[in-house]
Amino acid sequence: MGEDMMLIVYLVIALAIMLGVVVFFKLNVAMALVIASLFMGIASGLGLVGTIEGISNGFGSMMRDLGIPIGLGVILGKLISDSGGAYSIAHAIVTKTSEKLALYSIGLAAFVLAIPVFFDVAFLILVPLSVQIGKQLNKPLPYPVGAIVIGAALSHTLVPPTPNPLAAASILDFDLGIMISIGAIVGFIATLVTIKIYFVILDKGFWKKETDEDSTMDNPYGKMEIPDNPPSAWIAIIPIILPSIMILLGSVGNVIYDENPEIITFLSDRIIALLIGAIAAYFVAAKSLNKKQRDASSSEAMQATGIVLLITGAGGAFGAIIQSTGIDQAILDIFVSDAQSVLSVILLAFFMGVLFRTITGSGTVAGITTMTIMAGVVTGVDVHPVWVAMASLSGGLMLGHVNDSGFWITTKIAGLSVKGGLKTYTTSEAIAGIVVLIITLIGAHIF
Repeated sequence: MGEDMMLIVYLVIALAIMLGVVVFFKLNVAMALVIASLFMGIASGLGLVGTIEGISNGFGSMMRDLGIPIGLGVILGKLISDSGGAYSIAHAIVTKTSEKLALYSIGLAAFVLAIPVFFDVAFLILVPLSVQIGKQLNKPLPYPVGAIVIGAALSHTLVPPTPNPLAAASILDFDLGIMISIGAIVGFIATLVTIKIYFVILDKGFWKKETDEDSTMDNPYGKMEIPDNPPSAWIAIIPIILPSIMILLGSVGNVIYDENPEIITFLSDRIIALLIGAIAAYFVAAKSLNKKQRDASSSEAMQATGIVLLITGAGGAFGAIIQSTGIDQAILDIFVSDAQSVLSVILLAFFMGVLFRTITGSGTVAGITTMTIMAGVVTGVDVHPVWVAMASLSGGLMLGHVNDSGFWITTKIAGLSVKGGLKTYTTSEAIAGIVVLIITLIGAHIF
């Protein structure tokens, strides 16, 4: 067996170790990533010391690029959520559309909300509102629940400042402004298309209330405490769009100037942009939260950031070890043909993302690990790296199931059975992943 193929075999074994550690020993996925990294490095000949150094360097490199931005992004989202601003945005989007488009507006509201906040927060905010609208429209539970899952999942997966899309520009070395623009456009289109496809499937009798809903739950639709005097939707959305505008300023500057002026480079840096967004969120939240409450909200956000940073860093460590082995070139040699290089790279990134998501249950791990592996591959192919990022992320969106916390949040909060969770969370995200893949393949061949 050739050296390239042996590296592939080692990678498969490392993935199997990761799966075994998570499923059978119930260890945290971050610990599983470190254990898999140790095996991969030692087996592929990096040596004991070299493997440890690779893990440390990979973790440190990822934290250097993303640690502060992720923390600031979480603070921003927590303040907007706790102040009631997120609810104001959602309510404004849903109430300003016609009854015919109400369920689509729920999906778009979820898409907007999940840009600054995590999936579970966006879901909790929208579930009571969406279920009420579903009852008014005489639509079964999976219609409003599925719309929320689709919009929130696509936004969380494709649009910075959530960890995966934020990491994409650093890992694959391209302009973050491009990731914001492409992620937002593709995500918006994919949200509408996926909701339509999912509703067509539901219209054909896919849902069975008797087996797919859990009638034993006392409070199936969750509850979010909204302050009495939340900021308006227009005010609350400022901290969300302001960082994106600042980052895009740098992208525009790259087109206008041979080299961006220092002030534009400074203002468009992701740390500065998200710092300004977090400060804006702090002032916006002042309408409904006093200083003590805002400080408490920020502190809770930082506590929640810990596990996200640990998993993100561990994913970077695993990716760095894989990259150190030269497996990127092995993948290029074995799987990517000269005749169909762009198609092969896009599909390879997609299916690797699917594999990692299915095994680990974490879209963050799936996206970051896949993009790190593909970083070396993409340099040898005539395709913009943003499309490799989109393929990796869309694969990481696929097949979330019982080893995914989002699955249980959706299932338990919405009052579904496990079968119902598979029919909403898993099915809708699978459709979304395929829709994004199709858009990515088109985009990669046009731009």
